[in-house]
Amino acid sequence: MARPPTDRFAIGSYVARREVLHGAVWLSSPVRVVADDDVLAVWVAEGTPLEFPPHRFGPHPWSGADRWVDTGVLQLHRRDDAHAVWAFFRGRELQYWYINFEAPYRRFAGGFDTLDHGLDIVVRDGGWEWKDRDDVARQVAAGRLTAAEADAVWAEADRVARALDRGERWWLPRWASWRPS
Repeated sequence: MARPPTDRFAIGSYVARREVLHGAVWLSSPVRVVADDDVLAVWVAEGTPLEFPPHRFGPHPWSGADRWVDTGVLQLHRRDDAHAVWAFFRGRELQYWYINFEAPYRRFAGGFDTLDHGLDIVVRDGGWEWKDRDDVARQVAAGRLTAAEADAVWAEADRVARALDRGERWWLPRWASWRPS
């Protein structure tokens, strides 16, 4: 269902994409809004600054970098999905698609919050493969996810994997021809 116009981010505007762990911001970066209808699409350009506020769980896994490097990423979020689809670009060339399992996004006035759950799927050349399968267990061991939250991550992953096996790619064809400007 499309969002009402008053509840949308302006196309071309910059908003904050934040990862929030246990109620506190763990990572924040500005992203440019590409679309905001049934899909919230945001662009993370190469060189985008990354901010890591101090957090009781210690440093974010990416905290060694102060900027996004090597690629640009189009991130596609659907309301209530516990995953986002990322398209990695080198320049204007699409490299591959990536399913990033994360908390469903929640809007706030200046952006949106989510939290990466560690597990990923790489989609390329008509097939797909798991990435970082052990990260979910590590997050439970570190106290970042509860066992119930980990079960929900695996349920979402199973749902997405079955859809991929059926050849379903909800982001196609709409986003297949999109290129950064």
